[in-house]
Order: sequence, then structure tokens, then C-alpha cells
Amino acid sequence: MSFQYQVLAHQLAEKIHSGELQPGQRLSSLRQFAVQQKVSLNTARNCYELLEAQGLIYVRNKAGYFVRTSNRHAEHGLLPDHPDFQSRPRDVSNLELQIEIQEASINSQLIHLGSIQLSPQLVPVQALRRSIQRALKHSKPEDFLYSDRQGHLRLREALSGHWAEDGFYIARDEIYISNGCMPALSVMIQSLTQPGDSIIVPTPNFNGQLQLLAVLKRKIVEIPADTEGFDLQRLEAAMRDSGARVCLLTANYQNPLGFCLTNAHKQKIAELAAQYQCYVIEDDIYAECSFHLQRPLPIKYWDQQGYVIFCGSVSKSLSSAYRVGWFCISPRLQHLRPQLITQNVPVNTPLQLGLADLIYSRAYREHLNRLKPVIMDQVEQYRQFIIQAFSGMQIRLNQPQGGYALWIQLPEQIDGLSMYTYAQQHGINIVPGEVFGEDARYKNCIRLNAGHELSLQIRQAIELLADWARRQLHVAA
Repeated sequence: MSFQYQVLAHQLAEKIHSGELQPGQRLSSLRQFAVQQKVSLNTARNCYELLEAQGLIYVRNKAGYFVRTSNRHAEHGLLPDHPDFQSRPRDVSNLELQIEIQEASINSQLIHLGSIQLSPQLVPVQALRRSIQRALKHSKPEDFLYSDRQGHLRLREALSGHWAEDGFYIARDEIYISNGCMPALSVMIQSLTQPGDSIIVPTPNFNGQLQLLAVLKRKIVEIPADTEGFDLQRLEAAMRDSGARVCLLTANYQNPLGFCLTNAHKQKIAELAAQYQCYVIEDDIYAECSFHLQRPLPIKYWDQQGYVIFCGSVSKSLSSAYRVGWFCISPRLQHLRPQLITQNVPVNTPLQLGLADLIYSRAYREHLNRLKPVIMDQVEQYRQFIIQAFSGMQIRLNQPQGGYALWIQLPEQIDGLSMYTYAQQHGINIVPGEVFGEDARYKNCIRLNAGHELSLQIRQAIELLADWARRQLHVAA
């Protein structure tokens, strides 16, 4: 349950995002706001402080509170542009390169600009420890036997209640617990398709998903995406004409672009899935990394016919080491249960019970409420430092609406794969844009992780990359 100040902050945030409150507009004073909303002065102060932490308002000394100007229009903050292309079934190329880059991105010996993961300093270690200890203390004898392959009932009930609080309901019997999100995607892809079948994906698309599809020997049908979302007309055409019967989509804070689709677009996707009987596997792993109080609804919310499979995990919102995820199927797919149970690897029971306790104790919700303004501020710090470090170069940079992936479009003369190699030689992890799609469309792009504090070491790493890029431009001139 949200506190009153959080509800009020969300209402004001909606007015700011909709344009009802304009950049630079002065807000009511704390006392005026308290009287208007019939709340205490302390509640009003907490509301404004939350909005300030989220970067939506700012205070001027002796002048009051004002709506902050959107960073989307900041000087030199141009958004990336994106190529158009024909959508057709094809193999994922460069599997060896995909695997190499994936392995390098999780190398803990390198500076953490590769894999999208939270800093250990942002993990609620003490709360996790208490929850796991309580879970073990109150466990039953049967909890130490082979676990239910669908997942422990207590965790499934906890997740169902947690999501209901966020505005959408999934019954506990429709939830299957997995060893993270990628295993969940793998189980569903293998259950719904055969080797050689095509999967519809937006491009640029998370390289880990493309690597998974390549390993499973599935083809892809790419549809163009940009920082606002992806082309629904092209999506419909692919559903209708490509022969693909499955889409793999992220609607909330997609990696690497960070967009969040509108509710109208999510509803349309659910309707298209039913119309063309094309299943949507929804990877919703970043939804709880919103910059705003309210978690965005998934496509699953609008699924009336059972064609949307909801997948996710806590690896981006809690810890990448906490290997607990899920996939949720509707009654339409219950005939697959024997196959799903066979393919799904049982998850460590104490970890399941620990997460259930974290949810029931409200510690997980409290963690999310603390995390959201932190990562929003952190992402903007990275953005501004990157713009500063690459000053004098024509770069374009995404403005994530949530999550902490940064997509940088470099000048055409800069090769992202060469920058990746140079970075590796200097103990730095980045991911080149080439592995986010086919035909080298993103050859001059890179993706960076903003999940760690912008430390001196990371600042120096970004400056090193910028200096290398300047030298390349000088050579090309």
C-alpha cells in the first residue's frame, strides 16, 4: 500500500508528464499545498521531496518549488535516430561474437559498463538476510524435500498479491517459478515453436535474447524500433504475413532503448495477438525499475484471450545474483503444463521462501520505492557526464523512461566493435551495437550500464572512450 505523500506525488508527476504543469511553472507553497490537499505539512513536504528526488521539480532559495525543464530538450541531448529496413525471416548471425561479448560483459574484473546490473551497494542485503533467516526459521519439513517444479505456493501467492497491488492480477496457479528470466523465455520459446520457426522481435533488441534465439536455432523477423517504441503497423504486418506465431517483446523500459509503450499501444498489441493468434512472450524484467512511483502495466493486463505470456525476474530490480524469475500462462496454454513442468528446472526453495518473505514483509516494496529516485538520478548523471565527455562530437543519446541502459549513437566514422576491443584492452566493459540487430545497422552504436554509482573510475573510463573516439575522428578526417 502506498503512503499518502506517494499518491500525491504520483498525481503531480502525471500532471507534469502530461504537460498540465509546464516546465518552469511555480508550484503551490508547502503550506498552500497542505491546505489544498487537506494533509499535514509533513505529508506535503514528503511529497515535494519525492518529486525533487525524481528530478521532476526543484527548489529556488526563498522563491519556492518549480517544475524542472525536461532533459529531453537539453542542449546537445539529441536522441538517436534509427534506420528503416524490410522485415523478413532470417538467422541470427555472429553467434560466436554474441557469446564472446556476453561472457565479457559479466567479467567482474573489468569496469562495469557492460552488463545491465545494479551496483551491490543498491541491493538491500540486510533485508534479504533477515527474510531468508525468517524463511528458514518458519519453514516446514516438506520444504527440505524436492521442490514443486511449478514453484513454491507461498512465493506464487506473494507474487500474485504483489502484482495485484500494482494494478493487474495473475492467479497463483498460472505462475511458474524459474531460475531467472532468460530460462523462462527459453522454456516458453521451446514450448511454442520448433527449430527453424521465426520469432518477431523489435530492433535494436537485447543481445542476450538474440543469442538465446540463435542457440535455439530460431529465426527472427525484425521490426524497427526507436526511443519512442516500435512500429505497430509493421508488427501487425509481421503477425499477418511472416508466418511467425510468436513475438518476443518488452513494453516497459526496453533494453537497450529504454522506451515504455503507452497503454493504448499495449492494448493494441494484446488485441493483435488475439486477432492473428500470435503469442506474445512479454519480457517485463525492467518494469519495477521505473523512474516514477507507479509501476507501468504490462501488455498482459489487456490480454483477454490468453495469447500473452508474462515473464520476468528480480534480477534487475533486486540483484542479478538472485536467480528467481517466472513465466505466467493463461488457461489457453494449460495443455502445455506437462511439457513446462518437465522443462522447467526447480528453483532453490530457501531462495523462493526468502523472496516471498521479502514481499510479505513489505521490505521489497520499500526497496523499490527507495531505488526508483536513485536510479533516475544516477541515469541522468551518466547522461550529462557522457554529453560532457564527448563534447565536440556529434553523438546521440537515449533518454530512458526507466531502467538503466544507455544507448549511444556515435559519429558514423566510429566503429562500436573497435571501441569494444579497445575498451577490453584497458579493462573496461561495454557492449557494441552490432550485436543488437542484423546487417550492422548499429555499427556506430554502443550500450552502457548506468546501474553503478558514477565513480571516479567510471568517469575516467568514459573519458578514455571519448578520447579514443576523438582520435579516430582525427584519423578519418
